[in-house]
Amino acid sequence: MNGRSAAARPAIRKGMTMAITTATPRPAAPAGTAAALRVRPLPAADHLAFLRGRRALTDAGHGGQVSFLQTPAWARVKDGWTAESLGWFDELERLVGAALVLHREAPGVRRTFAYLPEGPVIDWSSPRLAGWLEPLLAHLETGGAFAVRMGPPLAYRRWSARTLKDATGPGRSVHEVLPDRVEPVGAVVADRLRAAGWSRCDPEPGGGGGGGDAQPRLVFEIPLAGRDLDQVWSGLNQEWRRNIKKAARAGVVTEVSGPWDLPAFHRLLGITERRDGFRLGRSLEYYERQYAVLNEEQPEGGMRLYTARYHGEVLAAHTLLRSADGARLWYQSGASADHLRHVRPSNALQWQMIRDAHLLGASAYDMRGIPATLDPDVRAFGLLRWKLGTGGEAVEMLGEWERPLPGAVNRSLHKAMRGYLARR
Repeated sequence: MNGRSAAARPAIRKGMTMAITTATPRPAAPAGTAAALRVRPLPAADHLAFLRGRRALTDAGHGGQVSFLQTPAWARVKDGWTAESLGWFDELERLVGAALVLHREAPGVRRTFAYLPEGPVIDWSSPRLAGWLEPLLAHLETGGAFAVRMGPPLAYRRWSARTLKDATGPGRSVHEVLPDRVEPVGAVVADRLRAAGWSRCDPEPGGGGGGGDAQPRLVFEIPLAGRDLDQVWSGLNQEWRRNIKKAARAGVVTEVSGPWDLPAFHRLLGITERRDGFRLGRSLEYYERQYAVLNEEQPEGGMRLYTARYHGEVLAAHTLLRSADGARLWYQSGASADHLRHVRPSNALQWQMIRDAHLLGASAYDMRGIPATLDPDVRAFGLLRWKLGTGGEAVEMLGEWERPLPGAVNRSLHKAMRGYLARR
């Protein structure tokens, strides 16, 4: 899930056509005007209730996604950070926006780096975006922050599975391919953030420039809204459908498990990391805490653990997270054994998770990060190829943006932090 840092530049290069979608973004309908908004601390219960009530605006596209990273409970998942819930209130004292802000103190000084992962949850389509962000910056500056990083939860560009399959080749990458759709709200917000002095942390989707985004900028999602399950099944390619049927014939059993299987999941995750050449660096205790905290906040299933068994042995285990408003479910982490791969437990498990997301009424099933490479000879392409087989679409999110707060000391601390991240 993590990226690395580099100097910012616009994600769409000179000469690339942006006017693929010409619709003008429409303001959302929350009461109050941006000019009248005030930001102040928000009780966790009110924060969660606000997120739960966002479904209509989420589906309309005005407020962006409601990420699991913006729930009050996420603050208890993360180690090494302090946190606060903030609310935006209009002139009638109505709550119209919310954010989870994580703070990390800089060594030797009593100032913090403020981070809003995949947030805040505000009216991003507002023509007066500064009226939303300036009160936030003022509050954080008063609280001792030296810089702010946020990840607007907005899609920017989209590529269909067919478009990317047709574009594969030596040396090719996603950000070189003309997208099927440019999202108007995302494009306008990117321009407004640059004009307001914000800098993009990562210059290219997929971390192609060295990285800076802490959350994946390139993700893969399967749209579910307006599609019945037969249509979702038909969207899978022949290899996926064949593998799911093969798992069923072999007797692979998929199910929603519980915390008692987290040790088996974590053991398989270590096997997967060694096999596929990546390292998440998360302990079993991390996943146990995450499971307990997210399900305490959302007893209906903020986090689920799915397992695929063959003759009683757990061959694959995947985690699934649910947004507070129910609009989106995320495939967070997947793990599988090295042996008996021919019975296709991971394909069977994913199909079970997709079906459950559809049953729960989600608008999208998010498979999280993908690499930017379209080169079949690059090892990382295998993950993208696997996800392309679901017939979904690659989505470039707006990515993470930073801004130092006013003052020479704040700018120096921000510069030092950027240098440290670049050397990691």
